[in-house]
Amino acid sequence: QLQLVESGGGLVQPGGSLRLSCAASGFTSDYYAIGWFRQAPGKEREGVSCISRSGGSTNYADSVKGRFTVSRDNAKNTVYLQMNSLKPEDTAVYYCAASLTCLDPVDDFGAWGQGTQVTVSS
Repeated sequence: QLQLVESGGGLVQPGGSLRLSCAASGFTSDYYAIGWFRQAPGKEREGVSCISRSGGSTNYADSVKGRFTVSRDNAKNTVYLQMNSLKPEDTAVYYCAASLTCLDPVDDFGAWGQGTQVTVSS
C-alpha cells in the first residue's frame, strides 16, 4: 500500500533554510509524481511544488519560486523540498502526496502524509 511520510520541519528564523523529505513506501518510486502542499492556520491548503515521475519536470507556486527547490532520489524512494530564504508567511504544515502527473487536480492526489510543521519566526 502506498505510504508517504514527511520529515524535516522545525523552527527557523526568517532568511533561514530547511530541507523537507517525503519518504515513499509500498510502490515503485518513479511511478508517481509527488506534490508538496501546505496549509497555514485559518487558510486553505495550497500547492507549493510538484515533481514529475522522472524528476525531469518541476513546477512551483509563484510565492516560492526562486526560493524553493524540489528534487527526487528514486533510488532512495525520497522526494525533497529545499526551502531557502524562508519568510514568516511560509509558516504552515507541509504535506506531500502522490498522483500520476503534476497536471492532475489536487483531488486526484492521494496517500497524503501526516504533515510536518514549518515555523518561520524570530
